[in-house]
Amino acid sequence: MEPWSHRFVNVNGLRMHYVTQGSGKLVLLLHGFPDFWYVWRLQIPELAKHFQVVAPDLRGYNKTDKPVGVDNYRLNLLAGDIRGLMDALDEEVGMIVGHDWGGAIAWSFAAFHPTRTEKLAILNAPHPNAYTRRAKLSLRQLQKSWYVFFFQTFDIPEEVLSRNKYSFLKKMVKSSFVKAEALTEEDLRLHAEAWSQPGALTAMLNYYRANMNPSIMFLDRSVVFPKISAPTLIVWGEQDVALSKGLSDNIEEFVDAQHLSKYIPTCGHWVQLEEPKLVNEYLTEFFES
Repeated sequence: MEPWSHRFVNVNGLRMHYVTQGSGKLVLLLHGFPDFWYVWRLQIPELAKHFQVVAPDLRGYNKTDKPVGVDNYRLNLLAGDIRGLMDALDEEVGMIVGHDWGGAIAWSFAAFHPTRTEKLAILNAPHPNAYTRRAKLSLRQLQKSWYVFFFQTFDIPEEVLSRNKYSFLKKMVKSSFVKAEALTEEDLRLHAEAWSQPGALTAMLNYYRANMNPSIMFLDRSVVFPKISAPTLIVWGEQDVALSKGLSDNIEEFVDAQHLSKYIPTCGHWVQLEEPKLVNEYLTEFFES
């Protein structure tokens, strides 16, 4: 099998970078904060044995363009980028995998573009409405979400996170791993290189500013999502330091299709890196069923 390759494509006025490998049905891997395509490094070659795998740098990240302004990072635009990417790849439907913010985008895409979503797989990412409705009712979750409120301010988070060659952000990521060996110093160096791209850090934080301000979280101004009609798989690392397991409960509230939840007690937020073999098995079995 050919190794993965790096490519660029024009999507919704943006120059988007992505990594691809394999052939067959399309599988899109959507990363979260503060990652880039590289977070899927242990999934790409395994899934590529069966599928055409595409892992983009999302809008604002790494080598993809970074439009200026908070409004350019609203969830509907982020989901629209995925539709545009599929159009550019000349693919009518795909199987969508999302983690963290990539999960929120995947939820949104599947809800508003049902005919283009064959299957949906979510890794440690609550449905957007589950978060807005349930987080405010849980003191524990609000404590876990401290960074969401910090990121609402302008300039200060950029200064703090980038200080001393991103030492705070590196520590923040490293401390969230249950299995420390899953993240190496080289991995952190590559992340810092991605964060250092001009405009990247502000763009990354704008995901929170555009979609998770207090008026959305506490004043019930959340978007009404159609129910998901695609078969859905939830994979959740139970020791997530940022997202409570309860955010993944009662999935039938949001999914009107076959759905399955897999909980992994031995890992945290970055489930695809801490338990890659298990996650790869779950995804492959789900997509081939």
